[in-house]
Amino acid sequence: MTNIQTLAPTDFAAARRHMIESQLRPTDVSDPVVIAAMAVTAREDFVPESHRATAYIDRAIALGGGRVLNPALSTGLLLTRAELSGDDKVLLIGSGTGYMAALLAGIVAKVVAVEQDHALVEQSRPRLAGFANVELVESALAQGHAAGAPYSLIIIDGAVGELPEAIVAQLADGGRLLTGLDESGVSRLASGRRTAGAFALVPFADTDIAPLAAFARPKSYTF
Repeated sequence: MTNIQTLAPTDFAAARRHMIESQLRPTDVSDPVVIAAMAVTAREDFVPESHRATAYIDRAIALGGGRVLNPALSTGLLLTRAELSGDDKVLLIGSGTGYMAALLAGIVAKVVAVEQDHALVEQSRPRLAGFANVELVESALAQGHAAGAPYSLIIIDGAVGELPEAIVAQLADGGRLLTGLDESGVSRLASGRRTAGAFALVPFADTDIAPLAAFARPKSYTF
């Protein structure tokens, strides 16, 4: 496998092509709309300057404050499973520096991107300024953004130990929710659909996706 770190710092177009051919296509990232978005969105613009040259490696990249940009594979799998539509209204929770919001912006009608880390909000603001259909909200991740509900799609860009009912309640009937599940240190991607008020998550892929502390399962105590 070609080592992305050996590519010239300015050869990001080649790095994106390599990401698609070696990381995404062989692992069920098959939606041509998702692949097209990931082929033209400059992932290197959404990481710290010190990590630009390694923006396309197949692992998480530290953003600071304990947060990461998840591997491109987990992003591609989530977006492929989401079955994105041009009329979707999306609530993106844990938007970080704005990479997934930028991917979604060119595909769906509306993106409400929620981030609670002020430093990440300030970093993402200029990066998302050119997308008229993206609303950036600085708020607690576990609260979502009820003021904009209902949403046809909710994506939590990280693994959760516990999914608050308040988030599920922001889904429209028939709406989809995708996230990662953090189960004793093992991460899996999962999806669910709200139907007649009922909702359940079903895992669909085992892959690396970083846990979000805001959704950690409360510790239980035994006596």
